[in-house]
Amino acid sequence: MFDKIKKAFAKDTGHELAGSGAQAAEWASRHGFAFSDQGGGFAIQGPVAGKTCRIEVGTPSRAYIQGDELRARVDLGTHPDVLLMVMNRPLRDSLEKQAYSMYTDTLQTSIGTSMPEEMRLLAMFEESGWDNMPRAFWTRYTLVADERANAVAWMDASLSQQLLEWPEPAPGADQPFVLILQRGRIYLRMQNGPAQPSLQHLVQVLSTAGENALRAFPVKA
Repeated sequence: MFDKIKKAFAKDTGHELAGSGAQAAEWASRHGFAFSDQGGGFAIQGPVAGKTCRIEVGTPSRAYIQGDELRARVDLGTHPDVLLMVMNRPLRDSLEKQAYSMYTDTLQTSIGTSMPEEMRLLAMFEESGWDNMPRAFWTRYTLVADERANAVAWMDASLSQQLLEWPEPAPGADQPFVLILQRGRIYLRMQNGPAQPSLQHLVQVLSTAGENALRAFPVKA
């Protein structure tokens, strides 16, 4: 079933961008997604990796995102204890500097609750890496994990390639981007500009990330 979905997306040569409500509505109608106007943004909902996915564009919920935020969630139902996070390196560097500044600021008394979740995950978990991944991937992204074995099982050649090869107009390497597997769900958050990602490619990334997680981290009966 998943292969058929991938082939359908691959045959679609459209380049509807995530910043245009009209283009998103057209894309949604062709792919069996529901579209809704959110007053200054939009949401689309439909099946990804055989599970419910919701993609939204709207007001940012993180200070590190300027302008519109693109966010997505796929409810997988995989093992809830697995934690994996991919983040572009400029964002990681920025969050680490902010964390250090907060830690050393004697006036900061509530660091734990004021930190965004991504910052806490960077502090709690180690970065993973291995040699048979493209060097370009590790140059652009960092990957932190609860266990290195889980990172290796999830981040395969297909997902890493999709994260590197965004269609034009491609998001820049410094454009904030986060992809998280946590509590049995896939979460994606990125700055929706200056370059806006192709909806088709975005769904392919979510689909591959979801399929890999379903295969590697099923909930055992």
